[in-house]
Amino acid sequence: MNNINYSIDFELNDNNFLSNLFGVDDKNIQIIEKINNVKIKYRGNKVKIIGSKLSIKNTRDEILQLFEEAKKGVDIDEDKIMENKSLKILEINKDEQMNLFFQTKKRKILPRTNNQKSYFHLLNTKDIVFAYGPAGTGKTFLAVAKAVTSLQQGLVNKIILSRPAVEAGEKLGFLPGDLKEKVDPFLRPIYDALYEMMPYDQVEKKIANNIIEIAPIAFMRGRTLENCYIILDEAQNTTKIQMKMFLTRLGKNSKMVIVGDNTQIDLISKNDSGLIDASKKLKNIEDIGFIELDKRDVVRHEVVRKIINAYEEKNRN
Repeated sequence: MNNINYSIDFELNDNNFLSNLFGVDDKNIQIIEKINNVKIKYRGNKVKIIGSKLSIKNTRDEILQLFEEAKKGVDIDEDKIMENKSLKILEINKDEQMNLFFQTKKRKILPRTNNQKSYFHLLNTKDIVFAYGPAGTGKTFLAVAKAVTSLQQGLVNKIILSRPAVEAGEKLGFLPGDLKEKVDPFLRPIYDALYEMMPYDQVEKKIANNIIEIAPIAFMRGRTLENCYIILDEAQNTTKIQMKMFLTRLGKNSKMVIVGDNTQIDLISKNDSGLIDASKKLKNIEDIGFIELDKRDVVRHEVVRKIINAYEEKNRN
């Protein structure tokens, strides 16, 4: 950090909660330092923050707010730190919070960026939502979070997860195993999201009971999907015919989210992409929402954003 001329000193009034606040080996302190670009020093309950004038003030406010949560028995970890940061950055007040988080039994999911905030709004208000953008922007994760929340609240009876299987360059019939074993490798990102929101045994039980159904898009033909939350991942690799077929499966009391990345089309001709075609043809239908996420919405490791930037720069040159 360069040109640092400011510092703030303050005290925390109860030593019993410092270990929860600071984290094991000061892990929480290190996270707060990184996201605020400050240096934090402490001795006992006395804390010193060094950085720019605005940063040290914001950091002090965040630490005091987290400290109050720690006193209420809330575990302070990276998710909690980022949650509080997001609420402040996005200026989400207490009234808005009720509509801008998904509460699963395992964790609470909040938007981390303004585009994600818009995505939340669409997931709450539209029957069909198209979300497209690069890896790491939360487009699949947030769709699964909404699906799990809807299932646990009894708003739907079933979650259906689908994905085209063109990436492997193999037809499903030539892959070993039953249908689930054939499709599983293609749906790994969705499984990862499910396990983030539900205990492993619950996910497996719901799959076994067909409450969570895993199926390739080809198996959707002829069905009417009622009382379901349906997610189509990697939608950029559907054909125009597949996309039309999939969208017209929507039945009563069902919601549908179509997720993809227009820069990662594996079809022989990119002009055949059902995601691009649908985005053009359906953009004026009021019941359908569209959200484009970009590199500013990457919420994975910071290096992912840098990788995306590097590739975009290379493509421009």
